[in-house]
Amino acid sequence: MDHTTETPGPGPVTAAPAPADAPPARTRGRRRKAAVSLALVAALAGAGTLAATRPWEHGTSSAGQPSPGHDTVVVQKGSLSSGIQVGGALVYDASTPVVAAGHGTLTALPAVGSVVKAGAKLYEVDGQAVVLLRGERPMWRDLGPGAGDGPDVAQLKRNLIDLGHADGLGLAADQKFTEGTAAAVKRWQKALGVKQTGTVTLGSVVMLPQQAVRVQQVGAQLGSAIGTTAVMTVTGTDLVATVKPADNQLSRFKPNGRTAVKLADGTTITGHIRSLLREAAGGGGDSGPGGSGGGAGPEKTTVTIALDDQQQAQQAGPSSVTVNVVGDTADDALIVPVTALVALDGGGYGVRVVDGSGAGAPTRLVTVRLGLVADAKAQITGDVRGGDQVVIPK
Repeated sequence: MDHTTETPGPGPVTAAPAPADAPPARTRGRRRKAAVSLALVAALAGAGTLAATRPWEHGTSSAGQPSPGHDTVVVQKGSLSSGIQVGGALVYDASTPVVAAGHGTLTALPAVGSVVKAGAKLYEVDGQAVVLLRGERPMWRDLGPGAGDGPDVAQLKRNLIDLGHADGLGLAADQKFTEGTAAAVKRWQKALGVKQTGTVTLGSVVMLPQQAVRVQQVGAQLGSAIGTTAVMTVTGTDLVATVKPADNQLSRFKPNGRTAVKLADGTTITGHIRSLLREAAGGGGDSGPGGSGGGAGPEKTTVTIALDDQQQAQQAGPSSVTVNVVGDTADDALIVPVTALVALDGGGYGVRVVDGSGAGAPTRLVTVRLGLVADAKAQITGDVRGGDQVVIPK
């Protein structure tokens, strides 16, 4: 008669007492059994299952019958995947507040949803355009003849070159403000229709990393004085998918890992995991669908997914999505619930197959090999066929 001792995972079924003179083999078997059991427990935890319930706590013989506390399930034949699905949102990338430098009164603001490219007016102060330029460093001083060397000068010169105002001047994007730099600034100011001073004053430009931005939200009123609060919030023009998976799902989200993003209309866009950012829940994350509001909370990880087809994403627009993280797949597999697995005393696993039909049908213990384990299911191979009945706990 089989004997079982209560444990958190699939427990051992002892077919016969082990010989007293064989401790090395028993030790090796226990090590193998422990390793596989740990893998199963981890898979079950990732799927949200508490633990594998051992169905043989009352025991049966190798040709016995299921006890009244157990049921049967059909061995399925099909595909098993370790990928997971998590709900998320399609949002515009890189939300950034824009703080106006200098002094003055706001006299023009862009419309929400408008797109502004580098070199164009973003807003207006005291009737003068404030122009978007591309750069990582914010402006912190006037840049003109006599300005000391610095990376902010190199950043300005790179913009002048990219916008075509340095053609024929032999300008290099170095850190020196030269006569050629002043000449390129004057050309740029002429194109803007402002006074040609050769000096870029603090507050006349906004430096942001993007080549173009989309106005997400305007946070200031016309006629208000500029200060230290954000005038507006802008984003990039590309859409990305974001998800906030549970902590026990994070191991599935690998940097550059492939994903499939299912849109609200049922179509799918492929993409790759670009970043994982740990932050307090409600700590100023995404706005829009799936975004979080203000206030602190438990830390969550936001996963950002870059999409392969922006045209398809733009047609869908900001919306809720389902993100499928691609994992291992087994096709044409024999699949049973992990609760059907019996840990064998000599190592490995088995299942109890029901021979015949009816309440009194006998069962036999069949040794199986495990393949892919996912979603509380296991791929098995052995003397088992699709359509067979195996025993599980009720």
